[in-house]
Amino acid sequence: MTGEPEYLLEALHVAKVFGTLRANDDVTLKVKPGEIHALLGENGAGKSTLVKMIYGALQPTSGEFRWLGKPVHIPNPAAARKLGIGMVFQHFSLFEALTVAENIALAMPGDFDLAALSERISRVSKDYGLPLEPNAVVADLSVGERQRIEIVRCLLQEPRLLIMDEPTAVLTPQEADQLFRTLARLAREGCAVLYISHRLEEVKRICHNATILRHGKVVANVDPTLETAASLARLMVGGDIHIVKSARKHKIGDVRLRLDHLNLPPDGPFSVGLKDISLEVRAGEIIAIAGVAGNGQSELFDALSGERELARADMLLIDGTPSGKSGINERRDRGAAFVPEERLGHGAVPSFSLSDNVVLTRHSTDETLVKSGVVQKSGATEVSGRVSTSFDVRKAKPDPEARSLSGGNLQKFVIGRELDRKPGILVVNQPTWGVDAGASATIRQAIIDLARDGSAVLVISQDLDEIFEIADRIAVISRGELSEAHPASQMSAEKIGLLMAGAHEVKEARHAHIA
Repeated sequence: MTGEPEYLLEALHVAKVFGTLRANDDVTLKVKPGEIHALLGENGAGKSTLVKMIYGALQPTSGEFRWLGKPVHIPNPAAARKLGIGMVFQHFSLFEALTVAENIALAMPGDFDLAALSERISRVSKDYGLPLEPNAVVADLSVGERQRIEIVRCLLQEPRLLIMDEPTAVLTPQEADQLFRTLARLAREGCAVLYISHRLEEVKRICHNATILRHGKVVANVDPTLETAASLARLMVGGDIHIVKSARKHKIGDVRLRLDHLNLPPDGPFSVGLKDISLEVRAGEIIAIAGVAGNGQSELFDALSGERELARADMLLIDGTPSGKSGINERRDRGAAFVPEERLGHGAVPSFSLSDNVVLTRHSTDETLVKSGVVQKSGATEVSGRVSTSFDVRKAKPDPEARSLSGGNLQKFVIGRELDRKPGILVVNQPTWGVDAGASATIRQAIIDLARDGSAVLVISQDLDEIFEIADRIAVISRGELSEAHPASQMSAEKIGLLMAGAHEVKEARHAHIA
């Protein structure tokens, strides 16, 4: 016997209190060396708070952490890294104008030799199946390659515990498979992985154990391989998840939204230009656009919503009316509704109440909200209450500020606010990004029901499970180019992954051959 402690990390009876909110309440979590341990829970369950304390970004109100059996204080992330804890955040912290090596150097302690570091980056990244070119500028890299930088930056510090927050959200299926192989190797080498994900099938596939949080408390510790995705979801939410009922095989009507050879130049050094995009979305139909983040999704949404004007009005037609030069309110007046990816700041003003946020997007289309230029507060409050009831928006008071809602509840409100109008056309970007299983089911069913009632729906999403659940047809965007939309029944995750990785190259090669 070596006397090595059974657990690498122990969080014992940890609590974190913010004012009257107990974000973590008597949480105990134990992670063994070489274990891939899932941390599961709904939005607001306390996952992020817990891992921020483990990484030293927050301090516990009570309780203690132990590292290799000994009590430890982790005052900041630098101390966590020195201890052997690395973290790959959901949202990357990279400088796009710098090279891979320069970005990694910024996180390395002490003095460094950039040439020696570059050689080490190349060697370690290839060794772990995550190849990187040290001299490549980050702005030129795909999102999957950017995630490799974050992972390799951690690996160079030789962590004993690696925390990963929604790591596959920005990856193609092929990149996700490679990540799983890398994590399995790390586990074999004795590194523990604390894995946060809403994708329960991948948790079942790669994780050895799972701790499940609900309302800040631990409600279960299970072996995920012995569970189903449905049973894990039930543990997370405390009840059954609504089963989404597809609207496929229903009647498809006339074209309501048409893109005709839409081109849009990039609006900045790190923007993606849109190239010759054509697409038709019909009444009663849901078309999903898949793609890895950073391939033109945001630019396409801006072109559709009117946040960027197009060169010609007839590049975009709403129910046959050329609308490419129309502003967002004109497009709303024609029956279109838009839900952006960023819910707080773009979809809602953080410091405004929910009723005031209703007025912002519906003042030009709802006569009960504005009369003779005067806002009708009672009408806005009525809409806000109706949306909150219909979409189970949980809030502490009747009309709170938008920023007081959890991410999932705010997403339900923002989408519900637009669906309450019964729009003829809905364009929604990442409808369930970072949203738990219960809220995801509510949102997806509402989108399907809208299409079933005759609206045309265009969904931009990185979540392939979501796409296959709701879409009638699927297209893929890659470096600003859009593939042909195929029936969902003819697509597979592998086919979509290949299109994500190279649809633009195929199209460019075809154009070159024709020329």
